[in-house]
Amino acid sequence: MRAGPRIGLLAGEASGDALGAALQRALRARHPDASFVGVGGAAMRAEGLQAFHGSEALAVNGLVDPLRRLPTFWRLLRGLERDLGAARLDAFVGIDFNVFNLLLERRLRRLGLPVAHFVSPSVYAWRAGRVRTVAASADRLLTLFPFEAPYYDGTGLEVVHVGHPLADELRPTADRAALRRRLGLDASAGPLLALLPGSRASEIALHAAPFVAAARRLAARLPGLEAVVAVLDEEAERGLRRSACGAVRCIRGRTREVLAAADLALVKAGTGTLEAMLVGTPMVVAYRLGSVTHALLERLVHAPHFALPNLLAGRALVPELIQDAMTPDALAAALAEVHGAAHVQRAAFAELAATLCRGAAARAADAVLELAGRRPS
Repeated sequence: MRAGPRIGLLAGEASGDALGAALQRALRARHPDASFVGVGGAAMRAEGLQAFHGSEALAVNGLVDPLRRLPTFWRLLRGLERDLGAARLDAFVGIDFNVFNLLLERRLRRLGLPVAHFVSPSVYAWRAGRVRTVAASADRLLTLFPFEAPYYDGTGLEVVHVGHPLADELRPTADRAALRRRLGLDASAGPLLALLPGSRASEIALHAAPFVAAARRLAARLPGLEAVVAVLDEEAERGLRRSACGAVRCIRGRTREVLAAADLALVKAGTGTLEAMLVGTPMVVAYRLGSVTHALLERLVHAPHFALPNLLAGRALVPELIQDAMTPDALAAALAEVHGAAHVQRAAFAELAATLCRGAAARAADAVLELAGRRPS
């Protein structure tokens, strides 16, 4: 390998762009003259990525858009295979964005380039056969969660658990009262309930009304309860107010702070459950899909749990209420039970967070450099 490694990267969405930028910083900390080419967003370009395309070139929405843009994606795939193949790389890292990246990785691997895939597909939840696709496309898989590695046993794929970057960033706050004051909330009030109904319009439409109704029912059980809805932006707040049918306190763009300040949280399944766990906030997790989508996925999804804390713990640590079970009364009852034994979840969350807090970017950089070292000079 040359003194300054030349690494190819591709991130097709915002979450991957953040992972890629952190990886670039960690690689450059080890090799100040490292260089990067490929596809990324603003964060990766700010870290010195020589971009053939921006991540926005790969952005898609809904179910129809990917099909409509297939010819464009095919041209991008062929062009990237050519450009990256000619870039004299030491290694290539595909960051999430699984369908496109795995296709590209397989092509680059056939050219003799060492390939790593960063972030495992959710093979633990559905389409377990994708483990064979990943194994055929990459030399090494970098996983965020420790429970993912066993799914790849027997495939010949090297799996490295690097940890989750959020675990390196988020910690329980030492002073929730001070944080509440910074959020403009009454630090001397009763328990604070954080509501996270989702960020997309479809998620808000399905979750907002029952979440807010559950908060009102819980307030009858917990005098002085204050409920706050964490929303991503102004558009999400407008959708929330349409769906929730009543006055509700919203805080925009400060989800992690709201979670850290709260005594209790009601969270739509997804990354918010991991954030709540890492800041040590006891929670109830809920999820509702449209009836047609639920009917289709019900046959495909086989995971015993859908909340990340439960997947990490291997047991029902936090209550999960899905689809028709997600009623305001059931949500309020589950929240009341969790609040009464909050110390149980808090203790378990601290143990789980420790399994993820591993210096993810540094470990990923070491794994990529070791792989790149196999490239003949």
